[in-house]
Amino acid sequence: MRAWTIERLEADSPHLAKVAAWTYEAWGHLHPDSDFESWSKEVASFCGNGGVPSVFVAMRDGKPVGTASLSPDDMSIRREYSPWLASVFVLPEQRGQGLASALVRRVEDEAREHGVNRLYLYTPDQQSLYRRLGWRDLEALSYRGEDVTVMYQPL
Repeated sequence: MRAWTIERLEADSPHLAKVAAWTYEAWGHLHPDSDFESWSKEVASFCGNGGVPSVFVAMRDGKPVGTASLSPDDMSIRREYSPWLASVFVLPEQRGQGLASALVRRVEDEAREHGVNRLYLYTPDQQSLYRRLGWRDLEALSYRGEDVTVMYQPL
């Protein structure tokens, strides 16, 4: 039995600030026009009732330990692709236990349940994780100063 649950993050959740802080710290540098306040508001706006957009949080012992999002847009130079798996994050001390994979699968399920037949992501360094989960390479490119791989998952 796994020791965590994955829940939909609500805009009024006491965990929203923590999730926003994690994602801002990890990826805020890629969005120089955003400050933490605007970032937090955007995360809150993605907390919907289902479908695109959605934010999920992995919980262990009543505390958030990871997150992932289903986003309508995650790459400004590839607007033709939508929706996106985005902001997959697991606390460093919680890694290696299958949390990231479970979060990815939850986002995939959400997309599938809402009629999405193809999901996208980009990553600079986690290609092997996503390939193990069945994701396929679409293209390699430079985005906001990073070499990344755009990947897709048929659902």
